[in-house]
Amino acid sequence: MEKSKVYFCKEITSENIVKMFKTLGKKLPGKVAVKMHSGEKGNQNYLRPEFVKETIDYVDGTVVECNTAYEGARNYTEKHLQLIKEHEWDKYFKFDLLDREGPDLVLDIPNGKILKKNYVGKNLANYDSMLILSHFKGHAMGGYGGALKQLSIGCASSAGKTLIHTAGVTDDQTKLFENLPEQDRFLEAMADAAESVLDYFKGNMAFINIMKNISKDCDCDANASLPCMKDIGILTSLDPVAIDQACLDLVYNSEDPGKDILIKRIESLHGVHTIEAAEELGAGTREYELINVD
Repeated sequence: MEKSKVYFCKEITSENIVKMFKTLGKKLPGKVAVKMHSGEKGNQNYLRPEFVKETIDYVDGTVVECNTAYEGARNYTEKHLQLIKEHEWDKYFKFDLLDREGPDLVLDIPNGKILKKNYVGKNLANYDSMLILSHFKGHAMGGYGGALKQLSIGCASSAGKTLIHTAGVTDDQTKLFENLPEQDRFLEAMADAAESVLDYFKGNMAFINIMKNISKDCDCDANASLPCMKDIGILTSLDPVAIDQACLDLVYNSEDPGKDILIKRIESLHGVHTIEAAEELGAGTREYELINVD
């Protein structure tokens, strides 16, 4: 398989996010969804809406999110919409909670390793293309969070998140923690779900990973650890596998001593296996060319 192009810019600014998107030369057609993480109540590391406003405006996008499958400020529509207001996601641009009401949109995964279907917010059907704008950091269950996590757990409804986390055992979120599977099965379920969203948009997607406020914990953690590494940069690609692999490589090759904290989190949960499984499914390639952008 030909190497995928991943573009890299060291300086993280609002203007550079737009510039890095432009390097892709990709026109996102029709109505554009921009998938972001709304940030759990109490989390201090998530990307703020004002920081990404220029990018949202440039693609004329609607920021989209879904409810969670665990206790917190985002697991039911009413609570999540209140947090959206508190975090000002609806102040700067259009915002859509994709699964604010059912029924979910069901995506088939005929060649899935673990899952044969994925439940996503029904409003996904209102969009023609999607920009995945991810905050790259650690994750307490997946090891790390980047483009593939946003594609899978991020786009899934509460029921879909539960199905992924239980590796297909149940979509009942009240039974989530009773049915946690062997780790690699969960990671493979994430890859399955990511592939289903890729298939749905048929190439009308682009990916931005921002390596800023890099904690071992995800933005879904209300008591997340402070960043353990210095900011690294902005990456863009049309390949979610390649962009996540490039981020991992930048962490491993960093001279920042704080990387050991993040690497321990990633390796303890076998985080790279999501990338391995996604590549095997045809979601992209781990072979990439890193192109520096001044």
